[in-house]
Amino acid sequence: MSTQDLLFLFALVVSVMVHEVTHGYVALLFGDRTAKEANRLTFNPLRHIDVLGTLIIPFILIISGLTPFGWAKPVPVDPTRLRNPKNQFPIVEIAGPISNAVMSALAFVLTELSIHQVFLPGFVNLWIDFGLVNVVLGIFNLLPIPPFDGSALLERFWPNSKRASYFKFRSYALPITMGVIFIDNQTTHIISGLLYHVQNWWFSLLF
Repeated sequence: MSTQDLLFLFALVVSVMVHEVTHGYVALLFGDRTAKEANRLTFNPLRHIDVLGTLIIPFILIISGLTPFGWAKPVPVDPTRLRNPKNQFPIVEIAGPISNAVMSALAFVLTELSIHQVFLPGFVNLWIDFGLVNVVLGIFNLLPIPPFDGSALLERFWPNSKRASYFKFRSYALPITMGVIFIDNQTTHIISGLLYHVQNWWFSLLF
């Protein structure tokens, strides 16, 4: 693995960690102390790293030349402890992709400043990695597929009588969703193509 690959992996680990912590802080703002009680409102990466999703899968994708993605351990959120679960839980979920959008915008500004020798020009590759990682994570997590954050927009209108069974399904949906994404990566390239174009769009704005 090259130095550039390690920088990309570092950017990915930090970005998914901030993404998850943001969920927990917004939930706390709305009254749910679950993440705080589990000591997950911390920027210590050891509290958030998922060996498979944060390290192994991104590593395999990077060395395979495929678009890397990953995830951290989900910060625990208990919708029943929110003051207004039906309206506030979607906000808690969307807060993660919003944090990625903010980090991507900040990385864009730092990259521009570095390119023009204004701010730490030696770190330009790191800023680019942060920008690309976060724009992909933001779009990826907005997919309206459980358990991604974008599915919260559908959950807002889910019938109350079906919410318990839905959330049970949601807790086990990740392996199914990963399987669909893997198949897409090998065949239709709908999702991977979208992420590729988003990365190119972000990078094209620099020059």
